[in-house]
Amino acid sequence: MAKEGSIVVVDDNKGILTALQMLLSATFRNVITLSSPNNLIYTLQREKIDMVLLDMNFTSGLNNGNEGLFWLKEIKKHAPSVHVVLFTAYAEIDLAVRGIKEGASDFIVKPWDNDKLLTVLTGIMNKRKSVPKQKQEENCTVDFFWGDSPAMQRVRSYIEKVAKTDATILITGENGTGKGLLANEIHRLSLRNKAPMVHVDMGAITETLFESELFGHVKGAFTDARTDRTGKFEEANNGSLFLDEIGNLSYQLQSKLLTAIQQRSIVRVGSNQLIPVSARLICATNQNLQDMVSKSLFREDLLYRINTIHVEIPPLRERPKDIVPLAEQFIRKYATRYNRDVQVLTKEAKAKLTAHSWDGNIRELEHTMEKAVIICESETLGEDDFHLARKKESATITSVSTLEEMEKIMIQKSMDKQHGNLSAVASELGISRQTLYNKMKKYEL
Repeated sequence: MAKEGSIVVVDDNKGILTALQMLLSATFRNVITLSSPNNLIYTLQREKIDMVLLDMNFTSGLNNGNEGLFWLKEIKKHAPSVHVVLFTAYAEIDLAVRGIKEGASDFIVKPWDNDKLLTVLTGIMNKRKSVPKQKQEENCTVDFFWGDSPAMQRVRSYIEKVAKTDATILITGENGTGKGLLANEIHRLSLRNKAPMVHVDMGAITETLFESELFGHVKGAFTDARTDRTGKFEEANNGSLFLDEIGNLSYQLQSKLLTAIQQRSIVRVGSNQLIPVSARLICATNQNLQDMVSKSLFREDLLYRINTIHVEIPPLRERPKDIVPLAEQFIRKYATRYNRDVQVLTKEAKAKLTAHSWDGNIRELEHTMEKAVIICESETLGEDDFHLARKKESATITSVSTLEEMEKIMIQKSMDKQHGNLSAVASELGISRQTLYNKMKKYEL
């Protein structure tokens, strides 16, 4: 077989570099070895490289894999067409999975099997010649999944009645139940679907930028306002405006939002001109807004304005019939995205997935299936391919190994204690609501 392709191997173990130089030279036209990643970007710019086999740790005493993830990002920034295969120890598989999500093509576990390593590398080389990845991505999105459970069929019937109206809709439900996807579906079914749907994460907007983000600003309104800017309300004109996590909006900013909704018009920052807007309002939260009203954390008049139609999405544990069909949908999505040949769930795997509580709902299921597809080595996913330890039982302060893990557990415990009241959680932890929300995003809580 003719040699083709050029590969760079980066590893601080000279014995590994020598072994791989000998092994890969029989397959690749050009094999370059580097004992440090410091000259990697220069090598990629100087040579025509097809692939990089990248170790995840280079500094003595460190084995957290962050170096490998850093250099993966650097490669993708400077040479995005180059395929990266991560070289990792068995204990670092979770990091390798994260690396694949960030752009790596695959990973190899040390100690490696020569035949398997060559199969992975040559397989990636062959796929370079086939369908471009962007073409594959076009068909791997997952539409809103209604399922067959009675609870979701009731929601579907309700949505199909109200979607074609302009009624304001409030979507509630636990984290990960698919509130954003349902909002997209409502817009798709509405008479406004030819106009844009604009998504706003209310918890991610700082108080100082709230008015500029939602209402826009004129040139010179403040120091960095070099041009006029259209706000989210204007962008959604004649379409739909989705305000996600509206329960995280501070009490002070709630009054400004209420004014815009009542008047159906906005004023850009730095201007006195009233601009009429016509946008269908859809809001979502995982909090009990009525309870927040009773505690003076949410304006009652704003709740009335956004709560014309209320839709509650049931948690996944209350719709067990939907778990396997959803899992199979995610398998198809990620098998396409990551060029895997995974196709089937065994009977035992289906039973294990159905029996799990899924505290993180559909989001947890999706992440679980994505990871399983990435690490699976056959066309079939069995029960051993899923590690479904219950977070609330296994997550204890004494069992964690990093400060980040400890912080995540402390936030989760406080959220459980305060029943999801983020203001109370922030107060208990001694941080601002904005900091709390950023950490919740970071840890996917």
